Amino acid sequence: MKVEQIYTGCIAHAAYYIESNGEAAIFDPLREVQPYIDRARKDGAVIKYVFETHFHADFVSGHLDLMKKTGAKIVFGPTAKPAYDAVIAEDNQLFKIGNVTVKLLHTPGHTMESSTYLLTDEEGKEHGIITGDTLFIGDVGRPDLAQHVVAELTEEKLAGHLYDSLRNKIMPLNDYLIVYPNHGAGSACGKMMSKEITDTLGHQKKVNYALNPALTKAEFIKVLLNGLTPPPVYFPQNVLMNIKGYESLDTIMERGKKPMSVAEIDAAATETKALILDTRHATEFAKGFIPHSINIGIDGNFAQWVGEMVPDVKQKIILVTDPDREEECIIRLSRVGYDFTLGYLKDGFAAWKKAGKAFETASRITATELEKKYATEKPLVFDIRKKSEFDTEHIADAVNVPLNQINKNLSAFPMDKPFVLHCAGGYRSMIATSILKQMGWNNFVDVVGGFTEIAKTKIPRTDYVQPTTLL
Repeated sequence: MKVEQIYTGCIAHAAYYIESNGEAAIFDPLREVQPYIDRARKDGAVIKYVFETHFHADFVSGHLDLMKKTGAKIVFGPTAKPAYDAVIAEDNQLFKIGNVTVKLLHTPGHTMESSTYLLTDEEGKEHGIITGDTLFIGDVGRPDLAQHVVAELTEEKLAGHLYDSLRNKIMPLNDYLIVYPNHGAGSACGKMMSKEITDTLGHQKKVNYALNPALTKAEFIKVLLNGLTPPPVYFPQNVLMNIKGYESLDTIMERGKKPMSVAEIDAAATETKALILDTRHATEFAKGFIPHSINIGIDGNFAQWVGEMVPDVKQKIILVTDPDREEECIIRLSRVGYDFTLGYLKDGFAAWKKAGKAFETASRITATELEKKYATEKPLVFDIRKKSEFDTEHIADAVNVPLNQINKNLSAFPMDKPFVLHCAGGYRSMIATSILKQMGWNNFVDVVGGFTEIAKTKIPRTDYVQPTTLL
């Protein structure tokens, strides 16, 4: 039996490839399915099943394209109601992949259809569990997502279901089983996931707070719900796409890989109200960018931040990219459901400048220059990191406006006096810079290198929360 974890770091996602005796299965595939097809072809195997652990919120699965291209059957757990053909399995139902057995364990809690797949090898020995978002390494799935799609599924109800699933279905299993989760650290589907992406179940029973046998159900619910931040706004939209279906990635690529001239960009942005999304590095964006464009760099947590900052997955998008990275950008947008890329600026920002079009720049200072400012004045500083980062350490008297809350707190930023903006390393602060510039702010500077560089200076810092924190 071959078990391969296919991990995609930019969205902290793990898919799984299982092969035995010429048959294969894919678990929780990403939107671009050709790599899975190529992997099976390399083994001379036929993809028999596409197993889904649940209706995902943080990405759009590739199950439908895999079914259409390979004839594989899609499998969901009990209670799932997809709008397309799929096997809705019963609890404890068995599936054969060559000489390997896959047993579906219904483990509701993250969502009601959530299921865990128990793998048994050719010799009849249990090998591991593919847990989806039921059990992570160091954490469990958050129980507050389904209520954004089905109102009566409150987080308290789902947390109670998750407690029962863990105690009755997961914890009684053998300690030697390998845990294969759907996500690692960096995913918004949990709150304290480990950087490790596999472990034994026995070790998780010892170290994972959610598997503490001493916890009562009431205590478990309280611990699980404590500290949950609001989920990204695109999550419910991705869930509905996974339930109802979507366009093939081939169609999306054909539509999006259209080179556009400067004149076409101008016309399309006006006529279609398309967002101009500039995916270049913050340093390059700051030197010059198309007015009203937004910067979210491709070399970072690109998909998640598009999902956080662009509220509608149906938003039409025109790309400004580095050379030969257009296809990568379109694919990574599609992973989180942003399927309406209309094209990209041919020859990139250089073409815009060559055409003599007006452009803007972003003002930046180094941490050393900020330190010098502190010698003569006390500048107003906005820290756009997450509250947890801010609480750990921040510039004294800084105001915390987390990036994903910036559009709700624009009134916090003055227009009549200068201020300073920073994040941890400069990636998020340039996103914020582009948004503020789009809205008319020009009286601020961004700190190159963010708090990482600030921490090397003598700028006064503190580790307790100031009254000026904005949630």
